[in-house]
Amino acid sequence: MSDSNRTDFTSPSTFILLGIPGLEAAHVWISIPFCTMYAIAVLGNFTILFIVKKEPSLHGPMFYFLCMLAITDLVMSTSTIPKMLSIFWFNSREINFSACLTQMYFVLSFSTMESGMLAAMAFDRYVAICNPLRYSTTLTNSAVAKIGLAVVMRSGILTLPYPFLVRRYPYCRTNIIPHFYCGHMAVVKLACADIHINSYYGLFILFSVIGVDVIFIAVSYTLILQAIFRLPTKDARLKTFG
Repeated sequence: MSDSNRTDFTSPSTFILLGIPGLEAAHVWISIPFCTMYAIAVLGNFTILFIVKKEPSLHGPMFYFLCMLAITDLVMSTSTIPKMLSIFWFNSREINFSACLTQMYFVLSFSTMESGMLAAMAFDRYVAICNPLRYSTTLTNSAVAKIGLAVVMRSGILTLPYPFLVRRYPYCRTNIIPHFYCGHMAVVKLACADIHINSYYGLFILFSVIGVDVIFIAVSYTLILQAIFRLPTKDARLKTFG
């Protein structure tokens, strides 16, 4: 590594985000689809929240979970895209160390939360289709709130060790991150220490949280499809499938 890319520090005050290395000349053009997608995401999710709030007929578990998913998507995209656009448009590459850790936490926490919300929505559809007579008594407003709170707390608590693990490392190589946001492993790889604990913990989260959610979602929709195909008429199957 060249001397220009080296620095001697144990607690860096800032990191330098490169954006997309090798495509610096095209950053402005690359920003266009990202900006467009971000604007659509913000507009679409706020529209969902507005419509559900204004329409009393949508005040039910399925749409409450949809609103939670919309909020999760808004926070997750807002934690990365604005900084990325500032890099592409204004060459604003510096990010404070604490801000970098905060961004890392939000990305990890809300990506895990999104997985949990999708699992909650799968459970909602499972009860609605496979046990319709128990739907109103099982998924009450109180139950929906408790499920949502459990998903938020699970994600927030399980991803909390990440920034603390990263902060405790000494950094003596470089403060340049070849990415457009502070990804966990992208930052950890800059540390001058054994980072195996981060790798193991990341695998633990991947398999024990997101992996379990994916399995739960797959099982839920498999049971839903089985229930649909057991319906006596084609019209009933199409209606329920829809």
